[in-house]
Amino acid sequence: MAYLEITLQIAPENRRAAVGVYQKYKQPFLSQIAGAISKELLVRDDDVQVLHGFNSVEDAKAYLESALFTENVLAGLKPLLAVAPEIRIYAVA
Repeated sequence: MAYLEITLQIAPENRRAAVGVYQKYKQPFLSQIAGAISKELLVRDDDVQVLHGFNSVEDAKAYLESALFTENVLAGLKPLLAVAPEIRIYAVA
């Protein structure tokens, strides 16, 4: 199992729109992306994180190159971001 963590710096006034992007693409992520297991939105005072669960690190890497991520999710979030997202992939030991 693996996790993909994407940390987003989004101003408080733009977070509602970011939640909308998350909700819009959660089900397509779970039903269309190979190896996708889960997707959770974590909101903190400092930032917003999206935690994705996958069967493998390879599945997580493939998602980052998918049309769903690059053409839909990232494109929808881009106007809301203060800086580029921080992306990390973790393998479960």
